Amino acid sequence: MKITSNKKTVVVREYRLEVGTVQVFDNYMVASFDEGATITLERTYQIIGISEIHFRDKDFGYISLRKNSYAIDPTVYNYLRGLDNLKAFAIVSKKEIDMHNFNIEKMFYKKPMEFFIEFDNALDWVLKRIKPKKGRNSA
Repeated sequence: MKITSNKKTVVVREYRLEVGTVQVFDNYMVASFDEGATITLERTYQIIGISEIHFRDKDFGYISLRKNSYAIDPTVYNYLRGLDNLKAFAIVSKKEIDMHNFNIEKMFYKKPMEFFIEFDNALDWVLKRIKPKKGRNSA
């Protein structure tokens, strides 16, 4: 699995949380959680807080790099679903269990969410979903 990108990108800020790392870019964020971590509602609030700092007034995407095995409380998706400016949620992994879990997670999230094996494909999909909207006067 390729978890890095060939594209030129600049990390705006990196956060080291108790359960992993969140990197913030211009219009998306990438999270990678530690082996054995549990993503609870409390920990999700940390990520939502990071998104509010960096993306308060603009659309953004979220990429979850599933290098490690960890647990996610599926109720967190009820809260993530409420982020109107979160336009794309991508999961990157080559593990079969992650592909299975994705189908379950997608039932809870109910917004644009896709599974990818390659990071660049996930990034391309996310960036297409958060393109700036054209103004009312543009053709």
